[in-house]
Amino acid sequence: MLWHGIAVFLRVGALVALMPAFGERTVPTRIKLVIILCFALIIAPALPNMPINPGPDMFFWLAITETLAGLLLGIGIRLFILALQTAGSIAAQSTSLSQILGGAAADPLPAMGYILIIAGLALAVMAGLHVKAASLIILSYDLLPMGQLPTGSVVSTWGVSQISQAFALAFTLAAPFVILSVLYNLALGAINKAMPQLMVAFVGAPVITAGGLFVLLLAAPFMLEHWMRGLDAYLANPYRTQP
Repeated sequence: MLWHGIAVFLRVGALVALMPAFGERTVPTRIKLVIILCFALIIAPALPNMPINPGPDMFFWLAITETLAGLLLGIGIRLFILALQTAGSIAAQSTSLSQILGGAAADPLPAMGYILIIAGLALAVMAGLHVKAASLIILSYDLLPMGQLPTGSVVSTWGVSQISQAFALAFTLAAPFVILSVLYNLALGAINKAMPQLMVAFVGAPVITAGGLFVLLLAAPFMLEHWMRGLDAYLANPYRTQP
């Protein structure tokens, strides 16, 4: 039973390290350790005891296989946060609220990105992220058995599919702001053509900023609802390769 718990702990620890909300860098390490222990205590009794031969070699092998399995699952969840970050950057750039590649540094994000991320994390936790994550880990043992390495071709196909879906989700979420930007620039070009003496950029800058904030007010609930549906679909079936 102790070895069974250790194996579950390894997979859970790798997943929690990348899980949204619970695995953020602002969460103290001791709190993360308590969260991992709680997950392990909940998940271990729900799994049948695996045939494990105790020994240093087995521990080393479990440390590799279970950590890799947890990291794969955690990366899949983390990509949804990347989708929100990318959507926030696209929206801010489209509405002149950030510079091009302004978020290319380690941490800086436009204000829209922070708003979407904080709202998404709060929504995910309120919707029972911890319960869904526990179910995800239990489900993962069907396709990623304990002590077995996943096939490289399967991992590569799954990874490419998840990344493409994350960027597709980001562009879908940012679509209202891109459409607003296109309409704004078309109107600005028409006004500039009709009145060349007017400094339309100075007149239009407050308009696009106010319009971007207004669109964010209207579209944020629908954006987060669509994002949450995608996250729930992944937590229910993390091994799908088609959107």
